[in-house]
Amino acid sequence: MAFWLVKSEPDAFSWEQQVANGVEPWTGVRNAMARNNLRAMQPGDRAFFYHSNVGREIVGVVEVVRAAYPDPTAETGDWVAVDMRAVGPMPNPVPLAAIKADPDFADFALVRQSRLSVMPVPPQLWKKLCRMGGWRD
Repeated sequence: MAFWLVKSEPDAFSWEQQVANGVEPWTGVRNAMARNNLRAMQPGDRAFFYHSNVGREIVGVVEVVRAAYPDPTAETGDWVAVDMRAVGPMPNPVPLAAIKADPDFADFALVRQSRLSVMPVPPQLWKKLCRMGGWRD
């Protein structure tokens, strides 16, 4: 199992919408590196659901239920989507400020490449973020 972080602006698509919709296609990614990360996702992988712009915090955990397929919202190009299912809310949302304040996250893509919308999370950082948020798998 691999670990990821996916970002969404809550005014465009929120954690609450993910929960209400159950399984939801993760569409609209138009960055080559983020697309390659989507392509690498496999069913069973887990991802943190991160609210960007408003909130700037990890608010939940989702699971990949369908591997990459052509993004139905793309008019042109080689863009992909994956299907995600809500697993549960983060008991204590983890704010970006707390992540940036911890030197263990200095090389984490969320800190270094703040505009990247889909990124891998190394297992040791996944475990630490789970502890910070009170998540128990």
